Amino acid sequence: MAYKSTVLRSSITVRRIISIHYFEYMSNFTFPGESHNFWELVCVDKGVIDVIADQRQIPMRRGNLLFHKPGEYHNILTNGIIAPNLVVIGFECRSPALMSLAGQLLTVQENEKALLAKIIIEARNSFEGRLDDPYQEELHRLPASRSFGSEQLIGNYMEELLIHLCRRYSSGTSRLLLPTQAPTADGGELYTRTIRYMEDHLSDHLTIDTICHDVLAGRSQLQKLFRQIHGCGVIQYFSSMKISAAKQLIRNNHLNFTEISDRLGYTSIHYFSRQFKKITGMTPSEYAASIQRLSEKDRPLS
Repeated sequence: MAYKSTVLRSSITVRRIISIHYFEYMSNFTFPGESHNFWELVCVDKGVIDVIADQRQIPMRRGNLLFHKPGEYHNILTNGIIAPNLVVIGFECRSPALMSLAGQLLTVQENEKALLAKIIIEARNSFEGRLDDPYQEELHRLPASRSFGSEQLIGNYMEELLIHLCRRYSSGTSRLLLPTQAPTADGGELYTRTIRYMEDHLSDHLTIDTICHDVLAGRSQLQKLFRQIHGCGVIQYFSSMKISAAKQLIRNNHLNFTEISDRLGYTSIHYFSRQFKKITGMTPSEYAASIQRLSEKDRPLS
Protein backbone atom coordinates (compact mmCIF):
# COMPACT_ATOMS: atom_id res chain seq x y z
CA MET A 1 0.00 0.00 0.00
CA ALA A 2 1.16 3.52 -0.77
CA TYR A 3 0.59 5.51 2.39
CA LYS A 4 0.43 9.29 2.17
CA SER A 5 0.98 11.67 5.04
CA THR A 6 -1.33 14.51 5.99
CA VAL A 7 0.15 17.78 7.18
CA LEU A 8 -1.87 18.93 10.17
CA ARG A 9 -3.19 22.44 9.83
CA SER A 10 -2.81 24.88 12.73
CA SER A 11 -5.66 27.29 13.41
CA ILE A 12 -3.93 29.06 16.32
CA THR A 13 -0.19 29.12 16.98
CA VAL A 14 1.54 30.46 20.11
CA ARG A 15 5.33 30.25 19.98
CA ARG A 16 6.35 33.35 21.98
CA ILE A 17 5.43 34.10 25.59
CA ILE A 18 6.18 37.52 27.02
CA SER A 19 5.00 37.08 30.61
CA ILE A 20 3.26 34.56 32.85
CA HIS A 21 1.98 35.85 36.18
CA TYR A 22 -0.11 34.65 39.08
CA PHE A 23 -0.78 37.78 41.12
CA GLU A 24 -1.96 38.07 44.73
CA TYR A 25 -2.78 41.76 44.91
CA MET A 26 -3.44 43.92 47.95
CA SER A 27 -6.99 45.25 48.05
CA ASN A 28 -5.66 48.78 47.35
CA PHE A 29 -3.18 47.86 44.59
CA THR A 30 -2.72 50.51 41.90
CA PHE A 31 -1.08 50.25 38.51
CA PRO A 32 -0.44 53.14 36.08
CA GLY A 33 -1.80 51.28 33.05
CA GLU A 34 -0.05 50.44 29.79
CA SER A 35 -0.35 49.36 26.18
CA HIS A 36 1.96 47.06 24.22
CA ASN A 37 2.26 45.22 20.92
CA PHE A 38 1.20 41.75 22.14
CA TRP A 39 -1.91 40.03 23.45
CA GLU A 40 -2.62 39.88 27.18
CA LEU A 41 -4.95 37.46 28.94
CA VAL A 42 -6.44 38.42 32.33
CA CYS A 43 -8.39 35.85 34.36
CA VAL A 44 -9.82 36.37 37.87
CA ASP A 45 -9.13 33.36 40.10
CA LYS A 46 -10.49 35.02 43.25
CA GLY A 47 -12.09 38.31 44.23
CA VAL A 48 -13.26 41.11 41.98
CA ILE A 49 -11.61 43.84 39.89
CA ASP A 50 -12.50 46.46 37.34
CA VAL A 51 -10.52 46.39 34.10
CA ILE A 52 -9.98 49.43 31.90
CA ALA A 53 -9.87 48.53 28.21
CA ASP A 54 -9.40 51.70 26.15
CA GLN A 55 -12.47 53.75 27.09
CA ARG A 56 -14.44 50.96 28.78
CA GLN A 57 -14.49 50.02 32.47
CA ILE A 58 -15.41 46.33 32.82
CA PRO A 59 -16.28 44.66 36.17
CA MET A 60 -14.76 41.18 36.48
CA ARG A 61 -15.38 38.49 39.10
CA ARG A 62 -14.08 34.99 39.81
CA GLY A 63 -13.97 32.90 36.65
CA ASN A 64 -14.11 35.84 34.23
CA LEU A 65 -11.47 36.16 31.51
CA LEU A 66 -10.64 39.03 29.17
CA PHE A 67 -8.19 39.48 26.27
CA HIS A 68 -6.47 42.82 25.60
CA LYS A 69 -5.54 43.04 21.94
CA PRO A 70 -2.18 44.53 20.84
CA GLY A 71 -2.10 48.31 21.16
CA GLU A 72 -5.04 48.51 23.56
CA TYR A 73 -4.52 50.67 26.66
CA HIS A 74 -5.50 48.72 29.77
CA ASN A 75 -5.39 48.95 33.54
CA ILE A 76 -6.56 47.04 36.61
CA LEU A 77 -8.52 48.69 39.42
CA THR A 78 -9.04 47.06 42.83
CA ASN A 79 -11.94 48.17 45.02
CA GLY A 80 -10.03 48.69 48.29
CA ILE A 81 -12.10 45.97 49.97
CA ILE A 82 -11.48 42.58 48.34
CA ALA A 83 -7.94 41.49 47.38
CA PRO A 84 -7.98 39.68 44.02
CA ASN A 85 -5.93 36.78 42.63
CA LEU A 86 -5.27 37.05 38.90
CA VAL A 87 -3.69 35.03 36.13
CA VAL A 88 -2.08 37.35 33.57
CA ILE A 89 -0.32 36.04 30.46
CA GLY A 90 1.28 38.08 27.70
CA PHE A 91 1.82 36.28 24.39
CA GLU A 92 2.24 36.71 20.65
CA CYS A 93 -0.34 35.25 18.31
CA ARG A 94 -1.09 36.24 14.72
CA SER A 95 -4.20 34.16 14.21
CA PRO A 96 -7.14 36.26 12.95
CA ALA A 97 -9.48 33.99 14.93
CA LEU A 98 -8.29 35.57 18.17
CA MET A 99 -9.85 38.90 17.22
CA SER A 100 -13.27 37.32 17.80
CA LEU A 101 -12.44 37.14 21.53
CA ALA A 102 -11.09 40.69 21.91
CA GLY A 103 -13.19 42.87 24.19
CA GLN A 104 -15.55 40.08 25.23
CA LEU A 105 -16.07 39.29 28.90
CA LEU A 106 -15.61 35.51 28.92
CA THR A 107 -16.24 32.84 31.56
CA VAL A 108 -13.85 29.91 31.86
CA GLN A 109 -15.10 26.36 32.24
CA GLU A 110 -13.47 23.69 34.43
CA ASN A 111 -11.32 22.24 31.65
CA GLU A 112 -10.09 25.74 30.78
CA LYS A 113 -9.27 26.44 34.44
CA ALA A 114 -7.21 23.26 34.43
CA LEU A 115 -5.30 24.45 31.35
CA LEU A 116 -4.49 27.77 33.04
CA ALA A 117 -3.28 25.86 36.10
CA LYS A 118 -1.04 23.67 33.94
CA ILE A 119 0.46 26.77 32.29
CA ILE A 120 1.33 28.19 35.73
CA ILE A 121 2.84 24.86 36.82
CA GLU A 122 4.99 24.56 33.69
CA ALA A 123 6.08 28.20 34.00
CA ARG A 124 7.45 27.39 37.46
CA ASN A 125 9.28 24.43 35.92
CA SER A 126 10.76 26.58 33.13
CA PHE A 127 11.55 30.06 34.46
CA GLU A 128 13.25 31.52 37.51
CA GLY A 129 11.98 34.40 39.62
CA ARG A 130 8.59 35.12 41.12
CA LEU A 131 5.38 34.83 39.14
CA ASP A 132 3.76 37.47 41.37
CA ASP A 133 6.09 40.35 40.47
CA PRO A 134 4.05 42.87 38.42
CA TYR A 135 7.24 44.67 37.33
CA GLN A 136 8.97 41.68 35.78
CA GLU A 137 9.51 42.47 32.09
CA GLU A 138 11.39 39.36 30.94
CA LEU A 139 11.20 35.65 31.61
CA HIS A 140 14.57 34.08 32.48
CA ARG A 141 15.02 30.38 31.87
CA LEU A 142 16.15 28.17 34.72
CA PRO A 143 19.68 26.79 34.20
CA ALA A 144 18.06 23.37 33.78
CA SER A 145 14.36 22.84 33.31
CA ARG A 146 12.70 20.96 36.15
CA SER A 147 10.56 19.05 33.69
CA PHE A 148 11.22 17.78 30.17
CA GLY A 149 9.30 19.65 27.49
CA SER A 150 7.83 22.23 29.87
CA GLU A 151 8.19 25.20 27.50
CA GLN A 152 6.56 23.28 24.67
CA LEU A 153 3.70 22.32 26.96
CA ILE A 154 3.11 25.99 27.80
CA GLY A 155 2.59 26.69 24.10
CA ASN A 156 0.43 23.59 23.65
CA TYR A 157 -1.77 24.44 26.63
CA MET A 158 -2.13 28.06 25.47
CA GLU A 159 -3.19 26.93 22.00
CA GLU A 160 -5.66 24.42 23.42
CA LEU A 161 -7.15 27.08 25.71
CA LEU A 162 -7.54 29.55 22.84
CA ILE A 163 -9.12 26.93 20.60
CA HIS A 164 -11.65 26.01 23.30
CA LEU A 165 -12.58 29.67 23.81
CA CYS A 166 -12.84 30.40 20.09
CA ARG A 167 -15.07 27.37 19.57
CA ARG A 168 -17.47 28.49 22.32
CA TYR A 169 -17.53 32.24 21.84
CA SER A 170 -16.97 32.62 18.12
CA SER A 171 -20.05 30.49 17.53
CA GLY A 172 -22.10 32.67 19.85
CA THR A 173 -22.28 30.19 22.71
CA SER A 174 -21.94 31.47 25.82
CA ARG A 175 -15.73 29.50 37.89
CA LEU A 176 -8.34 29.34 41.00
CA LEU A 177 -7.45 27.39 44.08
CA LEU A 178 -6.89 26.18 40.52
CA PRO A 179 -6.95 22.39 40.15
CA THR A 180 -4.01 20.70 38.45
CA GLN A 181 -6.41 18.32 36.74
CA ALA A 182 -10.11 18.54 35.94
CA PRO A 183 -12.26 16.02 37.82
CA THR A 184 -13.71 13.13 35.87
CA ALA A 185 -17.41 13.21 35.02
CA ASP A 186 -18.38 10.71 37.72
CA GLY A 187 -16.40 12.57 40.42
CA GLY A 188 -17.25 16.10 39.34
CA GLU A 189 -20.45 16.42 41.37
CA LEU A 190 -18.84 15.02 44.53
CA TYR A 191 -15.78 17.25 44.06
CA THR A 192 -17.92 20.38 43.64
CA ARG A 193 -20.09 19.44 46.63
CA THR A 194 -17.02 18.87 48.83
CA ILE A 195 -15.33 22.12 47.82
CA ARG A 196 -18.48 24.11 48.56
CA TYR A 197 -18.84 22.35 51.92
CA MET A 198 -15.27 23.20 52.92
CA GLU A 199 -15.69 26.79 51.73
CA ASP A 200 -18.77 27.08 53.96
CA HIS A 201 -16.86 25.65 56.97
CA LEU A 202 -13.50 27.44 56.70
CA SER A 203 -13.78 28.63 60.31
CA ASP A 204 -14.42 25.09 61.61
CA HIS A 205 -12.05 22.34 62.70
CA LEU A 206 -12.95 19.61 60.21
CA THR A 207 -11.85 16.00 60.21
CA ILE A 208 -11.90 13.63 57.25
CA ASP A 209 -14.70 11.65 58.93
CA THR A 210 -16.83 14.77 59.41
CA ILE A 211 -16.38 15.80 55.79
CA CYS A 212 -17.17 12.34 54.44
CA HIS A 213 -20.29 12.07 56.62
CA ASP A 214 -21.64 15.47 55.58
CA VAL A 215 -20.95 15.16 51.83
CA LEU A 216 -22.13 11.53 51.72
CA ALA A 217 -18.87 10.03 50.50
CA GLY A 218 -16.61 7.15 51.45
CA ARG A 219 -13.23 8.02 52.98
CA SER A 220 -11.13 6.18 50.39
CA GLN A 221 -13.31 7.50 47.54
CA LEU A 222 -12.85 11.12 48.60
CA GLN A 223 -9.14 10.78 49.31
CA LYS A 224 -8.58 9.19 45.91
CA LEU A 225 -10.53 11.97 44.18
CA PHE A 226 -8.50 14.77 45.81
CA ARG A 227 -5.20 13.01 45.16
CA GLN A 228 -6.20 12.67 41.52
CA ILE A 229 -7.11 16.34 41.17
CA HIS A 230 -4.77 18.13 43.58
CA GLY A 231 -2.09 15.58 44.45
CA CYS A 232 -2.85 15.71 48.18
CA GLY A 233 -5.36 14.46 50.75
CA VAL A 234 -8.62 16.15 51.69
CA ILE A 235 -7.45 17.61 55.03
CA GLN A 236 -4.19 18.85 53.52
CA TYR A 237 -6.21 20.60 50.85
CA PHE A 238 -8.60 22.04 53.46
CA SER A 239 -5.58 23.41 55.38
CA SER A 240 -4.37 25.05 52.17
CA MET A 241 -7.84 26.57 51.64
CA LYS A 242 -7.72 28.12 55.14
CA ILE A 243 -4.27 29.60 54.50
CA SER A 244 -5.39 30.84 51.09
CA ALA A 245 -8.30 32.60 52.82
CA ALA A 246 -5.86 34.01 55.39
CA LYS A 247 -3.65 35.39 52.63
CA GLN A 248 -6.62 37.16 51.06
CA LEU A 249 -7.69 38.60 54.44
CA ILE A 250 -4.13 39.89 54.96
CA ARG A 251 -4.23 41.54 51.53
CA ASN A 252 -7.69 42.99 52.22
CA ASN A 253 -5.88 44.89 55.01
CA HIS A 254 -8.89 45.22 57.33
CA LEU A 255 -8.04 42.71 60.10
CA ASN A 256 -4.92 42.10 62.17
CA PHE A 257 -3.32 38.66 62.40
CA THR A 258 -5.08 37.75 65.67
CA GLU A 259 -8.47 38.65 64.19
CA ILE A 260 -7.70 36.61 61.06
CA SER A 261 -6.65 33.65 63.20
CA ASP A 262 -9.90 33.85 65.19
CA ARG A 263 -12.06 34.23 62.09
CA LEU A 264 -10.59 31.09 60.53
CA GLY A 265 -11.01 29.02 63.69
CA TYR A 266 -7.37 28.54 64.71
CA THR A 267 -6.85 27.71 68.38
CA SER A 268 -4.14 30.36 68.81
CA ILE A 269 -2.20 32.97 66.85
CA HIS A 270 0.93 30.86 67.33
CA TYR A 271 -0.64 27.78 65.75
CA PHE A 272 -1.95 29.94 62.91
CA SER A 273 1.55 31.35 62.29
CA ARG A 274 3.11 27.86 62.29
CA GLN A 275 0.54 26.57 59.81
CA PHE A 276 0.94 29.64 57.63
CA LYS A 277 4.71 29.22 57.45
CA LYS A 278 4.43 25.47 56.88
CA ILE A 279 2.31 26.02 53.78
CA THR A 280 3.70 29.28 52.39
CA GLY A 281 7.31 29.24 53.63
CA MET A 282 6.75 32.64 55.25
CA THR A 283 5.26 33.94 58.47
CA PRO A 284 2.12 36.10 58.14
CA SER A 285 4.26 39.20 58.78
CA GLU A 286 6.80 38.21 56.12
CA TYR A 287 4.02 37.52 53.63
CA ALA A 288 2.34 40.88 54.29
CA ALA A 289 5.64 42.73 53.84
CA SER A 290 6.42 40.79 50.65
CA ILE A 291 3.07 41.51 49.02
CA GLN A 292 3.18 45.15 50.09
CA ARG A 293 6.58 45.61 48.41
CA LEU A 294 5.24 44.18 45.17
CA SER A 295 2.24 46.51 45.41
CA GLU A 296 4.29 49.70 45.53
CA LYS A 297 3.76 51.25 42.13
CA ASP A 298 6.85 53.46 42.38
CA ARG A 299 9.12 50.51 43.10
CA PRO A 300 12.19 50.83 40.83
CA LEU A 301 12.62 48.21 38.14
CA SER A 302 15.47 45.78 38.75
